[in-house]
Amino acid sequence: MTIDQDGNRSLLAAVPALLLIALSLVIGTMSIFLFSIVQEAAKAELRLSDVQIGFIQGVGGALPLMLLSVPIGRAVDKVNRKWLLVALAASWTIGLFLTATASGMTSLMIARMFVTVGGFCSVTAAISIAADMCIPTRRGSAMLILTLGKWGGNAGAFALGGWLFGLLGSMAMPDWLGVTAPWRGVHMIVAAISLAMIFPLLLLREPARRETVAGADARFAVAMRELWERRAFILPLFVGQLSVAMIDTAAGIWAAPVLSRGYGLQPQQFAQWMGLVVFGAGVTGSIIGGLAADWGHRSSRRGGILIGAVAATALSVPMALFPLAPSVPTFAAMLGLFLFCGTAAGLIVSVAIAVLLPNELRGFCIGLFVALAGIVGFGVAPTLVTLVSGLLGGESQLGMALAIVGVATTALAAFAFPVAMRHAPRSSTSAAA
Repeated sequence: MTIDQDGNRSLLAAVPALLLIALSLVIGTMSIFLFSIVQEAAKAELRLSDVQIGFIQGVGGALPLMLLSVPIGRAVDKVNRKWLLVALAASWTIGLFLTATASGMTSLMIARMFVTVGGFCSVTAAISIAADMCIPTRRGSAMLILTLGKWGGNAGAFALGGWLFGLLGSMAMPDWLGVTAPWRGVHMIVAAISLAMIFPLLLLREPARRETVAGADARFAVAMRELWERRAFILPLFVGQLSVAMIDTAAGIWAAPVLSRGYGLQPQQFAQWMGLVVFGAGVTGSIIGGLAADWGHRSSRRGGILIGAVAATALSVPMALFPLAPSVPTFAAMLGLFLFCGTAAGLIVSVAIAVLLPNELRGFCIGLFVALAGIVGFGVAPTLVTLVSGLLGGESQLGMALAIVGVATTALAAFAFPVAMRHAPRSSTSAAA
């Protein structure tokens, strides 16, 4: 049997488990972005400002990720990843319940911390498990399935969150929900769904670890030495992906308020079509990104796995101007292309980590990236947008501020990925380039 046939057979055997992991990422990602859809209502009820919302979404996400992502990533490389994934799912479920019952800024920020840790760090465990379920030349397809789950959750936050918000706002709230405001009811219902979805994860099996150099029991100092040897590749790779994550996070947080303030739309008016745009961009970006990663890895060019990321970030620079679109349809088209590029680039980077780094470094590197993404993406991006809007004249300039930050960060990513290509190692077990 040929290697290609073995690869197809390996991938097909892994599909049920990959779909189960992807389903967990649907709920985890939905939990992260659900609050952004209804935050204008929460802001009004709790009497919060844009700066306070940015602080809750920013520091509330950055602080726990900064403290916990690297230890969790290290744990991914050493412990049973299935149980770790279950624990992280429990974290975001608790965060959803706490969001629904928050009484002020402090309690709301604590709730978002639980959601952020569970939702983002679960990706670290998911990528590590998926990478060990199939051979390197099929990991782009495996990551495609996971990325579809993430974007399904992103789209679900808009579609399900907006639909529930409109539904609960037009009817008397059921007593069994235990809350009165529609935005609270949305979080309570999704929390119940999340709790039910934890149980199927118990059926997941822990796969054997592949492609280790120092082994899963390697000391921390050994792993750090391997990481340092690959710094010329990892540093620009991180810069590129952090730039993409930064503006994707900012767009996820502020796109809905821009539609409300700049175009006069309520969540129930844009939630359905925006959910379709987000999901369509996620699906097509995942497919193109996965195919591009597998094609690039099979090419003879050093760092060829990143060719698609270079092209995607170059296209995303003009699309970052979506908040300034002259009409709602143009806004939707530009946002869709922008998210398509971000999805493709992010998937390709995940595949590059899973293919070009040894097993004992994958969880740690993804955890380190999540920590940095928490600091830059959540700690800096939302606040940076509000600071820029303040310099431009106030909250009415939110769209312009989001566009300025978007163009700057995507341009940086378009510069960083070619640098990473030139310094990419040939394989996960080869010496650094």
